[in-house]
Amino acid sequence: MDQIKIEKLFNLEGVTREPKFKNGWYQKDILSVNQFDKAGLSYIFTRAEEMAEMVEKVGACDLLKGYVQACVFYEPSTRTSSSFIGAMERLGGSTIPITQGIQYSSVSKGESLVDTMLTLEKYADIIVLRHPEIGSAAQAAKYASVPIINAGDGAGEHPTQALLDLYTIRKEFGRIDGLKVAMLGDLRNGRTVHSLTKLLENYDVSLRYVSPDTLRLPLNLMNELINKGIDVRETDRMEDIIKDVDVLYVTRIQKERFTDMALYEEVKNYFEITEEVLAHAKKDMIVMHPLPRVGEIHYKVDRDPRAAYFRQVRNGMFVRMALLASVLGEA
Repeated sequence: MDQIKIEKLFNLEGVTREPKFKNGWYQKDILSVNQFDKAGLSYIFTRAEEMAEMVEKVGACDLLKGYVQACVFYEPSTRTSSSFIGAMERLGGSTIPITQGIQYSSVSKGESLVDTMLTLEKYADIIVLRHPEIGSAAQAAKYASVPIINAGDGAGEHPTQALLDLYTIRKEFGRIDGLKVAMLGDLRNGRTVHSLTKLLENYDVSLRYVSPDTLRLPLNLMNELINKGIDVRETDRMEDIIKDVDVLYVTRIQKERFTDMALYEEVKNYFEITEEVLAHAKKDMIVMHPLPRVGEIHYKVDRDPRAAYFRQVRNGMFVRMALLASVLGEA
């Protein structure tokens, strides 16, 4: 399909480099899930659905032709970095990839985060940043003149992952309200859990948190949920929740967040999702995981239609396409 037909089909004609702020939704930077209310979420999810339709029908378009993104990852990444690169490619743009570790950049020579951002903004129209320190993305946005997208800041937040997680839940069930969502694993250090929790606060849901006592959800988040009147419970037993949840959101025990390896060894195999475990679950529930997994979901589970984590991966590209286009003012 040629570009004229694509523009007509998806209302992409008349693209300029000036942000159009359609539907009253626009954010210069994507730093936190706190930037999103239900209207903003609905807008991004609608754009993501359009992106999915476009990719399935024609593969790619020239919506962001001429735009360059810099992907700067101070921590390892497979899915997040690849999906942002794929998203920009599908939209006709290009990427400066700094994703193989800081040892291959001037950071290894002592360059500060601010100076790295001030350099890359001279080459790129938008910067996707992953950094091990909480608040690093906000710090970068304070100095950079181009948009910053937070691709994970330590144990803080991972807003784009939370958006694709919520989009996946809505796509799988056709709704979010009324669902019972369980999150299992490393809830203390899991930035994906923290961010998804905050997004789910916008909806009428029941939340269940399952973890060893040492890896419980941070108290401030739990108090926030309680103060908002959300139906929330904690347990260290998967058997307490598996029979009646709609969504089982599994996370790995994050070895890199531990300073005491003896403690990690105690909890690393605390939960394992097997075919036998799922035999006790609802027939229409789904299993999600932000990945990578390191043994907490057995490979045989992949054959179960309730295993949604690789559908979740695919959805991530569509959501990030929607975010790139929206932040750059082209959606």
